[in-house]
Amino acid sequence: MKERLMDYLVTSTGALTIQDILMNFLIGAVIGCVIYLSYRMSHGGAAYSARFNASLVMLTLVTTLVMNVIGNNIALSLGMVGALSIVRFRTAIKDPRDTAYIFWCIAVGICCGVSEYLIAAVGTAVIFTFMLIFGLVQSNERYLVILKGNAESGESVEVLMDDKFQGKARLVVHTAMENSVEYIYEVSEKQLKKAKESGDIMKYFRENTKLDMVNIVCQNDEINR
Repeated sequence: MKERLMDYLVTSTGALTIQDILMNFLIGAVIGCVIYLSYRMSHGGAAYSARFNASLVMLTLVTTLVMNVIGNNIALSLGMVGALSIVRFRTAIKDPRDTAYIFWCIAVGICCGVSEYLIAAVGTAVIFTFMLIFGLVQSNERYLVILKGNAESGESVEVLMDDKFQGKARLVVHTAMENSVEYIYEVSEKQLKKAKESGDIMKYFRENTKLDMVNIVCQNDEINR
């Protein structure tokens, strides 16, 4: 019994012809390009990374290659899982949607590697549609309004902030020194856009207070002007 089981584990391989292998890579490349297009359409501005997008296509092809090697060889598949389990990736994911794209590429590569083209095509069509729909969802970033000036400008800063943001700005930090003060307010992206409709925010504070510095900083380390 043990000999039969060992023989099955070692000899149960999928005999792929050169035509099958090329077809797997061709379909994988085509669907990878669809994923590339989806990522390009659903990401805009600074959120878009051309290098990451190109790596999605390569990830699809690499996964297809791995599945071509494994085939239906159980012993080889177990060894591959053990080998890949020691790999640690340290690349930071800036957008949570990027994780979904990575898993999408891996799933497509697996399907193409085992010649399940219909599943790969239908799944890609469904995911592509949902990615475009949810790609329109905009995040409501949080911004910090940093104000620094002389001690005399303290009271006027609080009044002007309440007036500009209709009392919705949240005071995070208030630092008072002998000759200077510093205020840090937290506002949402929606509140910031609404405040800008009535005029430039920085110009508004410079004209009405004696401030040395007015900064508007996004909490994801992007600076908004």
